[in-house]
Amino acid sequence: MAFKEIQPQEMRDDVFTLIGKDWLVVCGEKDGRANAMTASWGGMGVLWGKPVVFIFIRPQRYTKEFVDAADGFTLSVLDESKRKTLNYLGTVSGRDEAKIEKAGLTPISNGGFTYFAEARLAIFCRKLYAQEMKETCFIVQEPAAKWYPERDYHTMYVAEIQKVLVRA
Repeated sequence: MAFKEIQPQEMRDDVFTLIGKDWLVVCGEKDGRANAMTASWGGMGVLWGKPVVFIFIRPQRYTKEFVDAADGFTLSVLDESKRKTLNYLGTVSGRDEAKIEKAGLTPISNGGFTYFAEARLAIFCRKLYAQEMKETCFIVQEPAAKWYPERDYHTMYVAEIQKVLVRA
């Protein structure tokens, strides 16, 4: 099936469902290869006069190397029929196997960005800002204690939404 491009303001998905329930597939490219992972934390909005996304990646995730090496990344949204694929992408490392291929996804490369033919929505993002989260910056300690027992704090990425593709 084909995709059509829309403006970020034309997206009709509820961001809480899109990220927290549907999940995102974060994909970065490095040295002509792509790697992907699922994400269920993040957001969308307006910052610095631009439509943006913000995502969080833990330091040990292999996909982080790909996101760090590139100017940007994509966020693909798969429909509920791909829940097993999403779980797989979130639990297996691309360091250990060709997980995109094993997940049965069809990568589409577009100008240094990779998204997936199976996606219902693909968001192309250009990185604007990245910062490692720090324990000392938590105003309330409960999230730090609950989500970071190993103190492996995420890096937060803020990225401009440059292109949005929806399944036509």
